[in-house]
Parts: sequence; C-alpha cells; structure tokens
Amino acid sequence: MQKILIIQTAFIGDVILATSIIEKWKIGYPTSTIHFLLRSGNEPLLENNPHVDKVIVWDKRGRKWASYFSILKFIRRQHYSHVFNLHRFFSSGFLTVLSNAEFTCGFDKNLFSIFYSRKTKHAFGTNESPIHEVERNQQLIAEFTDNGFAMPKIYPSDSDFEMVPTTTPYITISPGSVWYTKQWPAENWISFINEVPRKFDVYLLGGNSESALCQRIKSETTNGKVEIRSGQLTFLQSAALMKNASMNYVNDSAPLHLASAVNAPVTALFCSTVPSFGFTPLSNNSATLETEEYLPCRPCGLHGKKSCPKGHFKCANIEITALLDRLK
Repeated sequence: MQKILIIQTAFIGDVILATSIIEKWKIGYPTSTIHFLLRSGNEPLLENNPHVDKVIVWDKRGRKWASYFSILKFIRRQHYSHVFNLHRFFSSGFLTVLSNAEFTCGFDKNLFSIFYSRKTKHAFGTNESPIHEVERNQQLIAEFTDNGFAMPKIYPSDSDFEMVPTTTPYITISPGSVWYTKQWPAENWISFINEVPRKFDVYLLGGNSESALCQRIKSETTNGKVEIRSGQLTFLQSAALMKNASMNYVNDSAPLHLASAVNAPVTALFCSTVPSFGFTPLSNNSATLETEEYLPCRPCGLHGKKSCPKGHFKCANIEITALLDRLK
C-alpha cells in the first residue's frame, strides 16, 4: 500500500491549492495513506477531509526548531513510499532529503532539490499560455497519475453550513490582504457597497487582522445591510458562507482560494499582481478583474508590496461597474 507525505508549510492559500494533490492522488490510489505537513494555524483547513489520515503541524511561532526536529524524527520513522514537497525553501527541502522515503520529488527552486529522486521546474505562464498553481503542483505527481485536472477541495461540515443565512440573498466581500498593493482600496469597497442593490445583505469577511478595515468600511458606507464576520468564523465556516453566496468579492489572496475549493461564485480583483502568475479562481462561476490601463510597473512583484513603489497605485483603478455587472 502507498503511504505518502505532502509538504506545504507556506500560507493559507498555498495549503488550499495543495489539496488538489490529495484529490488527484486518491483517485489513482484509493487505498493509500496520506499524511500532510503544514504550519500551525492552517490545520483547520484539513478538518473533515476524508482522504487525509494524519495532519502533521509545524509550530513556527513557538519552539520553532524543536518542533522541526521532532517532526523530522517522526517522518523518518514513517517509511513513506513517496514524499512530495510543494514548498520551495530550505526547511522543507531538508526534511524531504532526510525523510527516508523511497521516492522524493519537489520543485527545482528548492536548494535541496539536487538530492531529490526527481525535481520539477517551477515556471510561471504568460497571458497567452497561463499555468495555474494547481497545474504546477500536479506536475509533481504526473508520472504516477493521469493528465486530468483535479480541483482543490475543502470540506465544510453540516455544522459549518448552519452558520449560513437561508433567506435573504447575500454577497461576501473579503477586503483585506497581507500586502497593501494586493488590496483594492477601502474607499473603493465603500463606493461599491453603496451601489449594491439593497436586496442583498453584505458580509465582510477576513481574519482578526482585517477587523479594523471591515469596521472602517461598514462605518463609512451608506448601505445599512452590511454585517461584519471578520474574525468571527473559522476557515470552513467562511467557506460555507461563500458557497451559498450570490457572489463573493475577493483580492488576490486566500479567500479567493477558499471560494475555489468549494466551487463558490467569485470575482477576484488583481491590483499589483497579475493573473498570469497562476493564482486565478477555479470556480465554475468566476472572473478576474484588473485595470484596463497599461502600466509598465505592473506587476511590481510576485507577492505584492507594503506600498506602491511608484506612489500612484494606478493598478487599483478597477471600475465599480465591472463588479456590479457580476451581480446581474
């Protein structure tokens, strides 16, 4: 029987997109055992997942290196048949090489990839030939599976869906991001919400760190049907809320991938980053919006910036009418 380990110790969106590997592998090897290594705080994303037998949590906030070497000892005792490392940095590469697995694989950008059984090129696509991150990830298992595309997937429970309204139609907005230049400006969200038809309730989503932003948006809008859910819901409860929404509006950030993982309708706004990086929504009802103005400075980086390097932030010039059109 196959026993595999998937490593993705990056951020929320990265873990969500990595679930496509779980789905794909389980199709080809339904009796296999799957373990998943992630950073602490992201483990709720894999709750209720019927295909994951064990979640290994690396506590990067507390005793980081004590936790790390404890995990290394655990991994070496498991005798995995395969280790697939989706993370591209030193720490995960070291674990992969010393895992005692029969077969190891990861991306060539990892320092330790020269010691893997096989390494795969990590490359970005273009506007003409896009490559989604899910496709890049699935290249790691391509020689063991077919060429079909598997969606990322998370599994909200019935109790998660009990948090979802059942009467008035609603939309959700996730206005925040770790990076300033990935966020459509608060004043734009306020203007948009003012124009949202009043038949829709509006729920503002995010973590605790977005609560102040959501409070500002609610306090400055003239729409009286705005409610804040930022910091009040788990990942899976947020996904359940998004699943049944008339539309979900997000930046190029983790909520975009939450929507994809439950096939929720989604409109994603790309400011400083671009869709060709491969992090676009995958839902059946999805769209990406970006400025129509050519800007030689865009993209200014893969992950966004703490401020606009040019000082004008013109990449955030996305027409409100384009968002409203997604409600028709």
